[in-house]
Amino acid sequence: MVDIVIGAIQPTGPPVNKPGTTGGAIEAELLHVRPPRRSIAGPTGRERRKEFRQDPVNGRVLTILVPNGQHLPKDLDGRNYKVLLRFVKK
Repeated sequence: MVDIVIGAIQPTGPPVNKPGTTGGAIEAELLHVRPPRRSIAGPTGRERRKEFRQDPVNGRVLTILVPNGQHLPKDLDGRNYKVLLRFVKK
C-alpha cells in the first residue's frame, strides 16, 4: 500500500496558529471580588483546614477568567510564576 499526499509540507519553525511564550499582557475578565479568608476554628479551637494559610488583612481575593487558555504558559503554577495586574476602566 502506498500513501499519496498532494499539497504542501508543513512550514518549519513554531506553529503559526499557536501562541508562543508570552511576556506581554493577557486580557482577562474579572468575575468576582471577595474579602480574604478568615480562620476557621473548630470546637477544640484548632484550625480545621488541612493547610493553614494566613491571608493579609487588607487583601482581596480576585476570581478572573482568561478567555483563551492557550495564551497561558503550559507549566502554570503558583510556585513558578508571579502575576502582575494592570486595571483599565471599560
